[in-house]
Amino acid sequence: MGTMARFLGKKILDKVLRGVDFSVSTVYVSLHTADPGVTGANEISGGSYARQQVNHAGWNAAADATEGSECTSVSSLTYTNLNACTITHVGLWDALSGGNFLMGGATIQDSVVGGGGNFILTAGFLSGKMI
Repeated sequence: MGTMARFLGKKILDKVLRGVDFSVSTVYVSLHTADPGVTGANEISGGSYARQQVNHAGWNAAADATEGSECTSVSSLTYTNLNACTITHVGLWDALSGGNFLMGGATIQDSVVGGGGNFILTAGFLSGKMI
């Protein structure tokens, strides 16, 4: 993931510096046709598209490395019957619809999906990293 949303940055600062608890019970993965920025913009729509749920067990434990700590997804996600689009970015949210955008980033390469087509994010593709 490339960009952390203001919402999540504020929550982390409040937790670390002020002791204000927060939690996200489930993360939902969105698909985007351009950079979602810090607001979750450019999310695809139509067809059977819906954000895909990844609960806490769907992530590897954070691993320490010289380049930072990182969590990666442990399962594949399949989006079916999408409208024709080019997927360039993914995002993480705290709700199936609406909700708060948490972070987003570019895919390794743009993926063109034909009308009624499917898109798969393979296990390990999603990652959250802090340096």
